[in-house]
Amino acid sequence: MEPDLSPLADALADARLDGYLGYADSDDSDQRYLSGFDAPDPFVTLYTPEGTSLLVSGLEYGRATSESRAGEVARLAEYDYHELVAEYGRDGAHARACAAFLADHGVESVATGGRFPLGLADALREQGVAVEVLDGEVVEEIRAVKTDEEIDHVHEAQRANEVAMAAAEDLLAAATVEDGVLHHEGEVLTSERVTEEIEVTLLRQGCALDETIVACGVDAADPHDRGSGPLRAGETIVIDIFPRSKATKYHGDMTRTFVKGEPSEEVRRRYEVTEEAFEAALDALGPGVTGEEVHGAVCDVYEREGYATFRSDPDTETGFIHSTGHGIGLDVHELPSLSPNGGELEPGHVVTVEPGLYDPDVGGVRIEDLVVVTEDGYENLTDYPIRLRPA
Repeated sequence: MEPDLSPLADALADARLDGYLGYADSDDSDQRYLSGFDAPDPFVTLYTPEGTSLLVSGLEYGRATSESRAGEVARLAEYDYHELVAEYGRDGAHARACAAFLADHGVESVATGGRFPLGLADALREQGVAVEVLDGEVVEEIRAVKTDEEIDHVHEAQRANEVAMAAAEDLLAAATVEDGVLHHEGEVLTSERVTEEIEVTLLRQGCALDETIVACGVDAADPHDRGSGPLRAGETIVIDIFPRSKATKYHGDMTRTFVKGEPSEEVRRRYEVTEEAFEAALDALGPGVTGEEVHGAVCDVYEREGYATFRSDPDTETGFIHSTGHGIGLDVHELPSLSPNGGELEPGHVVTVEPGLYDPDVGGVRIEDLVVVTEDGYENLTDYPIRLRPA
């Protein structure tokens, strides 16, 4: 994958800076994106309009040379790093080695992102390097427009997600009801048991996740409550899975809401209205449309049906109490946003569409698919049924 970094080059030119400097491990998505390198320890990435260069430890040199997209990889040892550590300590040595590395590339001034380490920035300034935080979210905005290869990576993660959702739904479908509580193979079926099934299934699909949501009843009325304890019949069970591919590091994201047993009329109504809001969001999606407009289409449906939204009541604690969706890629939440502040959508933007309704007296209902904006509309990257009753 070769991303188009010309907007970053333009931003550097506008700011009259020589390069863009990153220092982080690859859990920082901007760092991984610019370098194309996956490393557990922090390393230096320098971008200039002439190319991308890395400064890494000897331990990572071989992999960085063969796996990163950098045109040049240098080792700390080339800058007498170990001798500098003895004289200046680890932090001081690293700043001096980094300053020498920049000098070798003719770089006297650099832009950084807002999360760049303050200590290193100050130490570089002491070495005569001008360091400025670049205005805006330039790298994240570049990352938001996915290449075909990146879209494939997201799609693969979503395929794994579908297998995991099916495993969770199968547990619900096979469960029996005893005294209003779900049981599976003679044991109480809990959020934790369903979560375990999801996690094991994802590992077998080459994905992992730090946490997921399997929330029932009152727990489901909080959009980010992970859920715990026994699952109950007649109550909504919100399952939200957002795995990350272990190979590519790209995410999938999907939510389904199920009821085992007989849902109440209000739950049925909320589910039907949420499905209508979901379809309204999809109908609104397309290039040139703003995230605000997509979010507004969802609010229109809910408000017409008498449910509160943050648009109609900023203080509400029930109803539609979050944005319609978010970008997804190396981060599970990234640009663009389908929200009151969402900007213009472009082909290559990959976003979730996830309207929902929440009330502790009723539970929560949310439906979420993952779609990519195309030249003439959108493509849904999710292939999983939308149904209230587990089957």
